[in-house]
Amino acid sequence: MKKYRVGIVGCGNIFPMHALPVIHDDRCELVAVCDNKEDRAKGSAEEFNCNYYLDYKEMIDKENLDVLHICLPHYLHAEVAIYALNNKVHVMTEKPMSIHLDDAKAMVAAAEDNEKTLGVIFQNRYNPGSQLIKNTLESGELGKVITGKLSVTWNRSDEYYGKSDWKGTWEKEGGGVIIDQAIHTMDLMRWFIDEEIDYIDAHIANRGHAVIQVEDSAEGIIHYTNGVSTAFHAINYYGYDAPVELEIYCEKGIIKMIADKGIIEFDDGRTLIADENPNEIFEYGDVKQYWGVSHIKQLRLFYDALDQGIEPEINGVEALKTQEMICAIYESGKEGKTISF
Repeated sequence: MKKYRVGIVGCGNIFPMHALPVIHDDRCELVAVCDNKEDRAKGSAEEFNCNYYLDYKEMIDKENLDVLHICLPHYLHAEVAIYALNNKVHVMTEKPMSIHLDDAKAMVAAAEDNEKTLGVIFQNRYNPGSQLIKNTLESGELGKVITGKLSVTWNRSDEYYGKSDWKGTWEKEGGGVIIDQAIHTMDLMRWFIDEEIDYIDAHIANRGHAVIQVEDSAEGIIHYTNGVSTAFHAINYYGYDAPVELEIYCEKGIIKMIADKGIIEFDDGRTLIADENPNEIFEYGDVKQYWGVSHIKQLRLFYDALDQGIEPEINGVEALKTQEMICAIYESGKEGKTISF
């Protein structure tokens, strides 16, 4: 069995969601971690009994890695991924791919040029509710999709932003509620509709924060080439993290997603429901509960794909579709115009 030498760059909040699945996969050996904050890097290395670095290039150059996981601030994703890919290392990066669309395209090109795999985390696709919705749509049982809407109303206070040296900035985070909080639900809706986008018209604003440059509210329309339109509304100045809501109105029924639960109500009276399995547990430690268990599902599928020499379901090309959508929302919101594809 192939044993993959794995490195992780970035030892912050999302780090356990990658480190723990890696060490529990018999195919993987976590050989090194990297962070520019030595206390973080050293502490993670001691916890997982591996080497640590303060410079990702040094880690890649010295450790003969097979795979690099990227858990860094958004603005660093493309730079680090391209360096790793050009050094013949497979990459799994957290969302978003990048801040700028050109950088995301360069990541895909680097993967293709070096014949290496680029994976991007959109773990919510592997939630039972998401899988039920996708499979039922693909079965044709619901007929044509007519329209859809989604809502993300969460809370990220000025105190939350004040604890970070990169969040809340255009230069380093690349945006606010859309690129950070709502992106997973936006990705799900685009994946469910599964058509080329025709145009996007969006509005963005900062209405509830004093210390950030980026948007804390966004709304708009995404119109697809098959005639389907979906509406989105996202804010991160609500009083708490309310359950995400998504709805798709179809010829023969209605799809609803509330938090992770998928509900399909057919016009003939049938109802299908899928939710998180309480017996499906993976202990990540002290992390945000809404991240769920699907990280490990996506990472296992990523390593399955490496074993088989095939592309993972969410590779760079697939993730680029969502990146293009996100970038178009910002372009529309900043310039006050409709963006055509």
